[in-house]
Amino acid sequence: MAVNIGLKLFKRELTPKDIVKKSREDRFLAREIINGIFTDFVELHGDRLSGDDTSVIGGIARLNDQPVTVIAIDKGVDIHDKLSKRNGSPEPWGYRKAQRLMQQANKFHRPIVTFINTPGAFPGKTAEAQGQGEAIAQSILLSMKLTVPMIAIIYGEAGSGGALALATSDQVWMFQNSTYSILSPEGFASILWKDSKRSDEAAALMGLTPKDLLEKQVIDYIIPESRNHPRVFSLIRKRLDNEFKQLNSLTPEELMKQRRARFRAF
Repeated sequence: MAVNIGLKLFKRELTPKDIVKKSREDRFLAREIINGIFTDFVELHGDRLSGDDTSVIGGIARLNDQPVTVIAIDKGVDIHDKLSKRNGSPEPWGYRKAQRLMQQANKFHRPIVTFINTPGAFPGKTAEAQGQGEAIAQSILLSMKLTVPMIAIIYGEAGSGGALALATSDQVWMFQNSTYSILSPEGFASILWKDSKRSDEAAALMGLTPKDLLEKQVIDYIIPESRNHPRVFSLIRKRLDNEFKQLNSLTPEELMKQRRARFRAF
């Protein structure tokens, strides 16, 4: 009996507030994910307009033998890195760098994989003055026009339009301890109840967990997590390879039609 109780406790399902907390931990790092799943990664820099946002890592890599374009939002490693990357909140030139890489992928017929971990786009004065909203809108619009497959993977928190800019894809996957929402639980509680301390209630109400979103068909797959990161990366690599083979069998017109229908359903 004691063993059964122990197993039940060990396997208890995490609550939304627990998942929110875990999603904000540095369980997986952007460069670790890229290096763990892909080979021969070559990073490309700059948006060819304003500058290079280091919170967005992008470039070309190989998924087994297939060339792919990889774009990832990076929160940083240590405190100095996190400050310079605004804890994974891209500025307009970060999204424009992503757009440049998407356009390049489209030109050379490379599938696109995005990795998302952001509380949202950076809301600073400079970012707003440089067209933050326009940059996000253009990223979403461009994604809808791509004639190559695109899969988005949320590996931490994914907040608001800052996440959607890189998640307007053919499929959206989530790590099991990640979140995807219109805003943070604290922001939701502040708006709804004028009390950010009720964020735990908000998290339960918002339906931001992978389980909730899979049931609503907002996402397509939940990636099981493990302390054995190479095992997680191997699973992702195999699934990406299989899904891209299926998506590549569609004509460009079929691919765009299917992607647009997916988002019109919401």
